[in-house]
Amino acid sequence: MTETIKYTATEELAELFTQNREMYEEGCPGFMNRVRSDALEKFVKAGIPSRKNENYKYTDLRPVFQNDFSVLPRYVQQQVDLHEMFHCDVPQLNTHLVLLINGWYYGHNRKIGQLPDGVVLGSLNHVAREHPHLIEKAYNQLAGKSDDPIANLNTAMAKDGLFLYVPDNVTIDKPIQIVNLLYAKENTFAVQRNMFVLGKNSEATIVFCDHTLNNNYYILNNLSECFPEEDSRFNFYAVQNMHNGAVNNTHFFADLKARANLHTNTLTLNGGVVRNNLNIKLKGEYAHADLNGLALADEEQHIDNFIAIDHSVPNCTSNQLYKNILDEQSSGAFTGRIHVLRDAQKTEAYQRNNNVLLSETAEMNTKPQLIIDADDVRCSHGATVGRIDEDALFYLRTRGINEKEARLMIMFAFADEVLSQVNIKVLRQRLEELVNRRLRGELGPCQSCSFNRRN
Repeated sequence: MTETIKYTATEELAELFTQNREMYEEGCPGFMNRVRSDALEKFVKAGIPSRKNENYKYTDLRPVFQNDFSVLPRYVQQQVDLHEMFHCDVPQLNTHLVLLINGWYYGHNRKIGQLPDGVVLGSLNHVAREHPHLIEKAYNQLAGKSDDPIANLNTAMAKDGLFLYVPDNVTIDKPIQIVNLLYAKENTFAVQRNMFVLGKNSEATIVFCDHTLNNNYYILNNLSECFPEEDSRFNFYAVQNMHNGAVNNTHFFADLKARANLHTNTLTLNGGVVRNNLNIKLKGEYAHADLNGLALADEEQHIDNFIAIDHSVPNCTSNQLYKNILDEQSSGAFTGRIHVLRDAQKTEAYQRNNNVLLSETAEMNTKPQLIIDADDVRCSHGATVGRIDEDALFYLRTRGINEKEARLMIMFAFADEVLSQVNIKVLRQRLEELVNRRLRGELGPCQSCSFNRRN
């Protein structure tokens, strides 16, 4: 019999965990269970974030927890073959494909293709039990230092997700595609924990796709810890395409060692409330982080990107480029915080946030921040919020292009600066198609997915 736990108020989350702690700890090794109490205490102290929390100044998460929904402290086998239900609509994209369902590694994943010797890819819970030496020292070392209450709630409740280990001097020659599905018979709160550990001079690429497969109300609390060692290269592409009744909270923590290179690109096509948190620390000389994001929103959707980068040592570089296109009553937020510590001389850090509002009722809040404690640095930040360039529109109209197509061309050119940072050609082409369709008022979901819009 499926065990689910009901609650109706945010204040009951802590009590829910306490009363059912045995189920949360069941099947998890000691090092995962030992951090739960401290995380829960931090969560209770801070509470569900509201606008009084400075880091959530533009996003009040309390209302999203007011609905009735279930949590799943044990894996629930779905009664359908998700491989048959879901097919990625990028047929030319040659990947190692993995499905996750409601925060859990799917129990009937098909056999993953041949991986290089020593690579470990699979269920976080399984690897934590069978190969604890790969996880124990690193688990919660980054998230555990966070004061974010939703991240701490994840640590208290997390049981499974994805784990990737790449040994020294190993390159995975094709991307690993994680299809992250929400699919249940009732409204559901899903908690997911991921870890990516890259050895020295290793390389891996992740394509992370979030989807909802029916119209139930979902809250996803998804946290990833990433550990790129010296000279490693990690590419992380996130494609968020959930319905309007879904809430997507993501947390991505990374500590970069010397000469490590991190490249991320987050494309938010759809979702009711989306909050992306990236916390990046450059801890080894000549490390580099390149962070990009594009969000498209309409109706009453809300998308908030919160980026924090710490430059801790000399000679590191970082770059942020985030863009939003907002229509109707949608709203967006961007906070980009760069902190250059006292010893981080020769730092180069750049940040840009550009936003286009297509309606009088769309709203954007942007908060670029530079905290510079060193004196020999090159840093800049900038933000713009405006409407379509009327001069550019007039120019295209004089060339015989009708107004609707001219506006679409300008918007796509605006978006393409971010899409061009996707280094996988077939994926970039598919994302360009999805963005083009989205700008035309179509959802552009994967054609074989049963995703549909929920108003």
